[in-house]
Amino acid sequence: MEKSTDSLWIYNPTLDLIVGCGAWSAPLLLLGYFAGNANVAIWSVAFYALALIFNYPHYMATIYRAYHRQEDFNKYRVFTVHITGLVILTLLLSHFFRQALPWIFTLYLCWSPWHYSGQNYGLFMMFSRRAGAKPSNNVRQALYAAFLLSYLILMVNFHTGPSSDALFLSLGIPTRASNAAVLILGIGFLGFSAYALKALVKESGVKALLPSLTLFSTQFLWFLLPTTLSLLRGLQIPQSRYSTGVMAVMHSAQYIWVTSYYARREANGERQSRWRPFAYFSILIAGGIALFIPGPWLASKIFHFDFAASFLIFTALVNIHHFILDGAIWKLRDGRIAQLLLNSQERISSEPAKASDHAIAGLRWLIGDSRRAHLLRVTAAIALVAWAGIDQVRYYLRVHSENISNLQFAASLNAFDSGLQTWLGRKILESGHPEAAAQAWRTALRLNPSDSAARDGLLQYLIKQKKYDEAYKITQQSLRYAPEDTNLLVNNGMLANQIGNRVDAITSWKRAMAIDPSQIVARLYYAGELQQDGKCDEAIPQYLNMLGEVSRVNASRRPSPAIVLEGILGLGTCQEKMQQTAEAEKSYEAARQMAVQVDDKNAESLANMYEAQLKFSQHEFAEALPLYQRAIRLDQFLGDPRVVAQDWYTYGIFLRDSRLSTRLSYACLMKSEMLMKAVNPSAALKPVSDARDGLNNAGRQVTPENLQKFLDEALELTAKK
Repeated sequence: MEKSTDSLWIYNPTLDLIVGCGAWSAPLLLLGYFAGNANVAIWSVAFYALALIFNYPHYMATIYRAYHRQEDFNKYRVFTVHITGLVILTLLLSHFFRQALPWIFTLYLCWSPWHYSGQNYGLFMMFSRRAGAKPSNNVRQALYAAFLLSYLILMVNFHTGPSSDALFLSLGIPTRASNAAVLILGIGFLGFSAYALKALVKESGVKALLPSLTLFSTQFLWFLLPTTLSLLRGLQIPQSRYSTGVMAVMHSAQYIWVTSYYARREANGERQSRWRPFAYFSILIAGGIALFIPGPWLASKIFHFDFAASFLIFTALVNIHHFILDGAIWKLRDGRIAQLLLNSQERISSEPAKASDHAIAGLRWLIGDSRRAHLLRVTAAIALVAWAGIDQVRYYLRVHSENISNLQFAASLNAFDSGLQTWLGRKILESGHPEAAAQAWRTALRLNPSDSAARDGLLQYLIKQKKYDEAYKITQQSLRYAPEDTNLLVNNGMLANQIGNRVDAITSWKRAMAIDPSQIVARLYYAGELQQDGKCDEAIPQYLNMLGEVSRVNASRRPSPAIVLEGILGLGTCQEKMQQTAEAEKSYEAARQMAVQVDDKNAESLANMYEAQLKFSQHEFAEALPLYQRAIRLDQFLGDPRVVAQDWYTYGIFLRDSRLSTRLSYACLMKSEMLMKAVNPSAALKPVSDARDGLNNAGRQVTPENLQKFLDEALELTAKK
């Protein structure tokens, strides 16, 4: 038998279905997804503005519910006093223990969906009972299991594979295991749902259960749809977007909808009170702002703490406090709540509350009717709204980071924001002021030493300026906050090697390879150090391992061709020293062909020169000759006089020792000597001069005036095989 629809709804069918039951979920989720991807900056500002209207006030609604009535304050004292004190202590300590932030934020992101599920389940049961349903214990347990399994499905999806967010600590569940778990949980969800919904529909009818069924579809859209899309289409929803985007706005609006109804019923039921909606919502908005905005501003302005990190700490811990308090105070089995939300006739205790302590007395005065309290409330509300306006302006300018003047104005409002300083540095660099950009990055790193974007930007600047000592200190400092960052370890090793600290360089590269055996660049540099120490027998396996990894990794993860070519050439030189002539020749030829494909003339020149030297050592003069000539032409095109001078010297020695032409050998040595003198007059030219002096008789025809003619002839010389 269906219950009268007059007692079914909270406010009215339209508002209750759209907001309270989440009927707007599908269109809002689609709007948030496509519009957010189209213009991230605009929509991030829009969601931030919505947070002031919905998200922040919904936290304050719980505070209002727990602290507004002295009876409730005392009833939930373990939560309103003791748990609250513990959360505040955690908030303070986490500002000085940065490593705690990922753990706190991960707890917040994992708890949020459970909080959403609990609210949906509670509202489902509320509407079912308002419709006259009296579900059995088995039905209630089946429904609870369905909501629980839908949450677990989302959690498995969240924790599949490595995390894409530095603040989210993923369990790293393998994809195959995750898919199996989702399948099992999904089957359980369908089974429990079918059993419970069938029983409820049979008891109350579909029409009376319309709000509950709408809520159940909302649960599906919020929890099962993201996982379904990730399995079918490979669309992965970031954990932070799930908990802070349009989903959070819908949950908050839903929360305010039901708590405002409860507050109105409560106020109208008390003879000394009357429902004042404007005052109620003003308290929620002002109180919500007070929970989130002043704290990070004061922490950054007074203690010079990173605003972004402080805001994340406040966000996570205020949410966690909200989850704990909300779970304690909203229970349909509570007599007062049952009467006001279910229109039940359960007897409510009218025993007077115990005498208030000083804190609750002060709170009662603050919300009382005295003129001073009213003036204080109005003044505080105006100040908080103005503060929120300034914060909104700063955030708007912060995300519109294409305009340097906007970023600088945002920094003038609050400069203690690592993210803002990082973006400001990047835009200043693009405008052609690297020193000013470096200063912004230094500021960002002082605020947040783990800011990888600021670190990388500053390192690039310092390396270009050849300030290797300062760059090395930065990588050393950063490793304290990111000891498992393999790219950082590689860079630390490169800089250590640059300043002569080979031991630390090798240690860093070994550490990077231990963390990630597929680390290509670290293995290349380590192999190079082994080669430099004459340990070619140990270097060869490292080069082969590196090149094998290159062939296995996805194209998007492969290093630059220059890195690969360096590895191939290093392998070839080691093979040559180990008298593995055939293998060395194959390596040089592979490097030469790859260099031609990627148009790397420098690597092609080296491959030609190395292979030419190998052919020369094997007395294969005819094969070596064109390789030398090609290397010289390439280096002349590249235009480095030092390299060209070395090429002419090497080629001259080849022509002399192969007895192809002592006259042309003399010309090559003369050209090498001239280039070396032009580049560095104080250079050690004795080997070149001695080699040329030994050919004086053959070089009588060669003069500075006709030198070019002989050089051209040397580059066109051919030899019989």
